[in-house]
Order: sequence, then C-alpha cells, then structure tokens
Amino acid sequence: MSKSYRVAILGATGAVGTELLELLDSRNFPVADLKLLASVRSAGEKIKFQNAEFLVESVSDRSFDNVDLVLASAGGSTSKTWAGVAVSQGAVVIDNSSAFRMHPTVPLVIPEVNPQALANHQGIIANPNCTTILMAVAVWPLHRIIPVKRIVAATYQSASGAGARAMEEVKVQSSAILKGELPIAEVLPYPLAFNLFPHNSPLTEAGYCEEEMKMVHETRKIFGDPQIRITATCVRVPVLRAHSEAINLEFETHFSPEVARAILSKSPGVKLVEDWKTNYFPMPIEASGKDEVLVGRIRQDISHPCGLELWLCGDQIRKGAALNAVQIAELLVEKNLLNTAIR
Repeated sequence: MSKSYRVAILGATGAVGTELLELLDSRNFPVADLKLLASVRSAGEKIKFQNAEFLVESVSDRSFDNVDLVLASAGGSTSKTWAGVAVSQGAVVIDNSSAFRMHPTVPLVIPEVNPQALANHQGIIANPNCTTILMAVAVWPLHRIIPVKRIVAATYQSASGAGARAMEEVKVQSSAILKGELPIAEVLPYPLAFNLFPHNSPLTEAGYCEEEMKMVHETRKIFGDPQIRITATCVRVPVLRAHSEAINLEFETHFSPEVARAILSKSPGVKLVEDWKTNYFPMPIEASGKDEVLVGRIRQDISHPCGLELWLCGDQIRKGAALNAVQIAELLVEKNLLNTAIR
C-alpha cells in the first residue's frame, strides 16, 4: 500500500495558497485528506480541490489534529503563532514566511541546491525568500564548478511578491491612470502602476532594506558559505507576476561564459533563454506560470577578468514560493522524512 498524507494549508485563500492547491493536484501529491485554514475573515469560503469542495476553516488550537504536513503561507506572525502548535501535534511544517529562515536548527531548503539539509529537520522547514530562491537556482550550478567570491544583485520585483491584493491594486491603478485619474495606493505605500520604487520593507541601520538582507543571509546559509560577499538592491516594478534579477558574479578564477552557458543549459530548475541575434532574453511575461528559472544574457564582465553577468526571470508565486514548498514536501515523502502512518 502506498502512503498518502493528511495535508493542511495555512493561508489557503492567498495567492500562494491557491498555487499550492494547484500544484498538489497537478503534481499528484499523495493527499489523503485536506484542511484549508485561513483567518477569521476568510472562514466559510469554499474551494474546489480534485473535484471535491472544501470549506475554509479559521485556524485554531485543534486545526492540526491528525495532520501530517502543513504548508504555511500566511505571514511571519501567523507562522510564529501556529507552527509550534502543529509540530507539537505531530505535523511537519514547511513555512513560506521569514519567521524561521535564519534559526540555526531550521533547514532553509532549495531542492535543487541543498536537499541534504532536510535530513536533520526538527519539524519545521523554511522556504527561502523568493528573490533568494531564483538567484540561488541559477548561481549554485556555477558555484559548484568555481566558487563565487562576490555577488552583486539588482532585483526587479513584481506586485505578486506583495500578494493577490497588490496585483489587483496595480490593475486598478493602471485603469485609473489611463482614464486620467489619480491612482490610489492602499496595499503598497506608493502607486506602482507606471512607476517603480525601492522595496518597501523596513530599512536597517546600514541603509539596506530587509528584503536585501534576506538575499545576503539566506544565500550564505543555503550555500553553506558565510564568506561569500553579497550585496543587493531590491526594487518593486509594475509587473503583475514574476521577478527579474540582474546578477554580477565574481569567481575565484576566470569563468568562461561559454562554459557557464553549457552548465546552466543542463542544470535542474533552469531554462536557458538566449537569442543574441534578436536580442531575446528572459522576460517576466514568459516566466509567469512557469516552473523553471529563465536565465540568459550570460556575458563576461568587462570590468573584472573573473566576473560574469547574467539576467534571470522567475515566477515568484511558483518557484519563488509554492513550487519550492511542494518540491520540499515531495522530497520528504521520497526520503521517508514525514514519519506518518500509512493511510
């Protein structure tokens, strides 16, 4: 008898929660039973999954009874409140928030990069930040060949990173501007339609925002290398879905663009997109809805003999969040790390 699992989705009505449901279905994850959990305001909604209709419940102390796996995507404060409760009741939690990413005993996992980190989990596994995931999937295959000494990243982050309401807000703002009306910002601090601004996460004393520092600290933890020098500038741009990143890499020795191109063309989770004759490279509109990180415009850094430049685009909701979580769940099943009963 094959195993199947009792799954709960915390944050089931959000953009990532919706994508989690689609992926569990399309990737045939062995779901024996499903609980959809959300805030009080979403309780009572009905959501279809595999030809059945499920009622969204308000999360409570009893929500995780007889649950094997929790996929959490409801924000850091919610995860801090409920993840421990779920683990105490026997569930494994894959958390998409920033709540546990840098905790020393919590694995921070990208399946294409460090799947071995799952072996010693203590009930909670953290999903990295979306910008970190997309960058790491592209950089790790190169780092394995010649170590990276320094990463300089500039991100162009879509509205999807701020959730479904932010995506809708950009649509409404765009319509207002085209009608000659003033755009109203409620979800994001400033109008994003026909505009861009530095990422609005809180600033640190060093002048970097939290989003930028996530890329620094998380990449070091995932790569297992605290010595990599990393700096980032994160920008919110008027794109509905899929983030883009310009990455400058400094290696220990010269890294041929041709070799890098050959490596990335065969790397898991990566799709090489380059047509130099037509100036055709990754675009967020083509990354939207796709599982792979699109990578291209790989070129020699003319300012440094050991430098490479590359450009990437990836779907923030899929590989940057929901897909990575489901891939982790699949690995837990494959490696028998859920420790649940046969259903």
